[in-house]
Amino acid sequence: MAEDTKSGGNSGLAFIVGGLVVVVAVLAFLVYSGGFSQKKSIDVNVSASAPKLPDAPKPPGG
Repeated sequence: MAEDTKSGGNSGLAFIVGGLVVVVAVLAFLVYSGGFSQKKSIDVNVSASAPKLPDAPKPPGG
């Protein structure tokens, strides 16, 4: 009494699960690597002038 088993259903299910794993892996890569968003370049130009210091006092006896 050998049982007849068909593996067609199992291979179809494995194909679907494998496809879902690939889709999730691709989405995870895109989310964590910044996928669709553009990298923003920020250019900061800061200029500051130093305040003018008062003249030093003249030395005594000079």
